[in-house]
Amino acid sequence: MTEEFFIILHKDSSTKARVGILKTAHGEIETPIFMPVGTQGTVKAVHMRELEHDIDAKIILANTYHLYLRPGLSILEQAGGIHLFNSWKKPILSDSGGYQVYSLGERRKITEDGAIFQSHIDGKKIFFTPENVIDIQRSIGADIIMAFDECTPYPCDYSYAKKSMELTHRWLQRSMKRFNATSPKYNYPQILFPIIQGSIYKDLRIESTKFITDLDFRGIAIGGLSVGEPTENMYDITNIVTDYLPENKPRYLMGVGTPANILECIALGIDMFDCVMPTRNARNGMIFTTEGIINIKNQKWKHDFSPIDKNLDGYVSQNYSKSFLRHLIIAKEILGAQIASIQNLCFYLWLVKQARKHIFEGTFAEWKKNIVPIISQKL
Repeated sequence: MTEEFFIILHKDSSTKARVGILKTAHGEIETPIFMPVGTQGTVKAVHMRELEHDIDAKIILANTYHLYLRPGLSILEQAGGIHLFNSWKKPILSDSGGYQVYSLGERRKITEDGAIFQSHIDGKKIFFTPENVIDIQRSIGADIIMAFDECTPYPCDYSYAKKSMELTHRWLQRSMKRFNATSPKYNYPQILFPIIQGSIYKDLRIESTKFITDLDFRGIAIGGLSVGEPTENMYDITNIVTDYLPENKPRYLMGVGTPANILECIALGIDMFDCVMPTRNARNGMIFTTEGIINIKNQKWKHDFSPIDKNLDGYVSQNYSKSFLRHLIIAKEILGAQIASIQNLCFYLWLVKQARKHIFEGTFAEWKKNIVPIISQKL
């Protein structure tokens, strides 16, 4: 991996959008980028070959909490790390498990030392600390790993948000110390990202951003958004935070979001996104296309033999009809989930590629204004 981790190639003149290249041990990633979510080390219902060749994914996300529980660190270490275990040869980012701990609700307890929680599989008590989360991610072997944080719920009062942010900062210092005191296990470098918190409170977000930028990480994540707050709050906080972030570091907005969310946040200066929406919604029959959103279960698609998306050149987009996909989803055939998931991910990766193209051409703002109503409409 070259010394320069992130290079900005072009900046948009009328928004904060930028095009860059992020360099990792397992390849280069053109930004802005969407990362398909592979919770268990696999993107649900999608082969690695399809991810690489049909979807053209450049990086996928794996989940620390889930991989720790299954298959477990011993298996991952015996395999030689996540890339050899799942046969994905390109970059992988692993989240810290903080969001999963947050989502466990009453089954977890946050302390100064870390988070105590019960496994959703067998109820076994587990203790995550900033230190052992770094150790776990060393064993997983992702290219980009995340510091352990407390994901603040929405809504929450100012006092809780402030205490939570300060705890995340103390945990970050411990994560950083452990990261610097340990080495990668698989003979390639790993990059540690911190996570900005502060809920929807602007002064807390600014404080968290300044605290984190002073520590000089090679990339920075924004967490605690897309957890139920109004979209306007998400955009306001993202806009404020990116004003305070260094230009030469990649910015990762965690867990976001809809196609419109992604384009709006690219305009606010975000480089990296992940979300379960394209695959989760696919399995329930919501199909994202270049012409709008389809509920494939609706009767209107029963006799529609046109391609799923005539404007995308992916195999499933061109070679399966809306009628056939509807039949598979209604019949609960596994192939339906596969086709729908590939279509949605193809669309998401097409969307960020189009964004890159228009940023380079200087037409991003106008293109975004025109495309958002189209891709957001229900057909």
